[in-house]
Amino acid sequence: MRLTCRYYSDIGMPARLRQGIGALALAIASCLPAAAWAGQDAAAQDSTAQAGVAQDRTVAPPPLSAIAGVKVYTPADFARFAPTTAYDMLSQVPGFTIRAADNARGLGQASENVLINGQRSTDKAGGAIAQLQKISAADVERIEIKEAASLGIPGLTGQVADVIVRSDRKGRGNFSWNPAVRAHYAKARWLGGSISYSGTTGDLGYTFSLENNAGRGATGGNDYRVLSPGGALVEARDQVQWNASDDAKLSAILKYGGSGPAQANLTLDVDPFWNRGNNFQRRLRSDGNSNNWNYHSRTMGFQYDISGDVSVPLGGGRLKLIGLRHWEHDPLLVDQRSVYDSGAPSDGIRYGQDTKVGETVGRLEYHWKGGANDWTVSLERAYNRLSQVSTLASLAPDGSYVDIPFPQGTGIVAETRYEGIVSLSRPLSRKLDLQLAGGAEYSRLGEVGIASPPRHFFRPKGSASLAWRPAAGWDASLKLERKVGQISFGDFLANQDVTNNRGNDANPNLVPPQSWEVTGELGRNFGRWGKTRLKLYRYWVSDIVDHIPVGVDGDAVGNLPRATRTGIESISTIQFDPLGWRGAKLDADIGFERSRVRDPLTGLLRSISNTHDAFADLTLRHDVPGTQFAWGAGLSYQHYGLSYYLDEVNQNWEGPYASVFVELKNIHGVKVNFQVFNINDGHVRFYRTVYTGRRNATPISFYELQHQRVGPIFTLTLSGSF
Repeated sequence: MRLTCRYYSDIGMPARLRQGIGALALAIASCLPAAAWAGQDAAAQDSTAQAGVAQDRTVAPPPLSAIAGVKVYTPADFARFAPTTAYDMLSQVPGFTIRAADNARGLGQASENVLINGQRSTDKAGGAIAQLQKISAADVERIEIKEAASLGIPGLTGQVADVIVRSDRKGRGNFSWNPAVRAHYAKARWLGGSISYSGTTGDLGYTFSLENNAGRGATGGNDYRVLSPGGALVEARDQVQWNASDDAKLSAILKYGGSGPAQANLTLDVDPFWNRGNNFQRRLRSDGNSNNWNYHSRTMGFQYDISGDVSVPLGGGRLKLIGLRHWEHDPLLVDQRSVYDSGAPSDGIRYGQDTKVGETVGRLEYHWKGGANDWTVSLERAYNRLSQVSTLASLAPDGSYVDIPFPQGTGIVAETRYEGIVSLSRPLSRKLDLQLAGGAEYSRLGEVGIASPPRHFFRPKGSASLAWRPAAGWDASLKLERKVGQISFGDFLANQDVTNNRGNDANPNLVPPQSWEVTGELGRNFGRWGKTRLKLYRYWVSDIVDHIPVGVDGDAVGNLPRATRTGIESISTIQFDPLGWRGAKLDADIGFERSRVRDPLTGLLRSISNTHDAFADLTLRHDVPGTQFAWGAGLSYQHYGLSYYLDEVNQNWEGPYASVFVELKNIHGVKVNFQVFNINDGHVRFYRTVYTGRRNATPISFYELQHQRVGPIFTLTLSGSF
């Protein structure tokens, strides 16, 4: 189990701390004895099972030696963890980090580094990861870890997990219930959990599930101050802030074809969701104008997803047709008001945003092999539309609301995008694989019903990847990619941040960003000692999205000419069995990023707003041999850089957080896990420096500093199969 929490800093990471974490990253990557480097290759090979052909069970699986660069894990490798679902197994693969699909519009090239039976998921409502959480561990034959460049699936980088699931699954169910209680401020979470049932009948596989992703968040405390530019106390605040969300989902997944020539998949999801939040602050002001400030928000939304694909043999290859429809209604209403001790009339604001989002995607893929060459041609059309109606009103002295004209917050934004990509994958030798992908996209993007016509974009895109296995236990990959990004349709329209009294203007001239990206990975398998990977990347971004000045004093989301991002990440699993501590392991994920962009106001180089520039997630787990008992601990550090607006600079962070857990793997067929999160009393912090106007030309208006308590969170998880 990986326990993850988040940490942010306002003044930047101290040099000594940066050096310490850097040293830790290098230590984890190289802490194993030199003997392990020279003597574990054979052990790594001995622990690797045979790999088979997932798509055709009438063909005998070839030996591993015929499938270069494949590392195979069988159910026996995960028995000590007593997994309930296929996802439980995947999450324990050494040195592997699960990467979910991005939220980009359309399907495009693959981004989720998880396959099921060799196939990329075309379901955007959770993808392969969500499907694995519904598949029983008993139905998993094996998990294969492969290099992305060796696959005929463009878009992936580094290692990819292929989860091989039985095609003749018996009817089995899974359940999970995870109530949680917080020590302060929030109500208990009782209704979080899921239940699913899956199996096969003839050539039809099915999975039905009901789940509720429930959240209960809260912070509070009186260490909350507003200071003058000279540091004098202007206002002291005592705050209690909570948020309660429920995201219920009823889904059905149907798979037809078994091992036959024709294959089909259909996924249906119905997903109502609710979100309520409240922020109460007692504000004691030095000028005597003290008040009670209250912010309340609520959303009652609904969304559905329908996706499916059909693939058939055609002309020596395989043709796949994919369709997807997503629709979401997300109505938000915010009410904020201040009630003054003096008896003066209350003031406040009410902000509403009724948003409807729709997406329709049609995609065609044709795949064939010619000798050593593995070819794929894809064509895609995606239509996306956002319809938003925003309202703004102020509180009158008599308690009624008076509408404020806010037409720039209302509008319709639509995009029609076409994409064509040709990819080639082939081995150059037993130790070297190549993948090339090239094509372009054409899009028509703009607001509907305004005088300006939609804009047209034609942009090339593609990638070149190499996967190299220089020696047993070693692997390396290198990828160069030309990528076309996307922009949030909501940024075309004006928006309001009621909490911080900040908004941005509409900007119909937003341009999608583009980037050149280079990513390299180096992996080392130490056999019984564990596994480590090192990832380095460098991105050159043009038309990056940021806040830009508009007119005399306007502020809008727009584009800056260029930016860079450079990062390093180390992912390691260290097994302690060779040292005599049987059943114990440490998972570590450590990384840094540095970014640069030229500030639109000062002209000076700075970091990209809110850059995730440092992180460390450490998880220790000990499965006590000969027992059904496990225990562990986690520590997470997450750092984000400054966020830049035209009239303020702010930064928020929380933690670091430490956690502990105990687990009983089988109590009458039920796994019981009890976790205590934030045993070290980590806090949430938020700092703001607000100017009287644009920050490059006006003095500071005030500073805002808050340290808010989170407290410990107690979570009980009961899971099992039936």
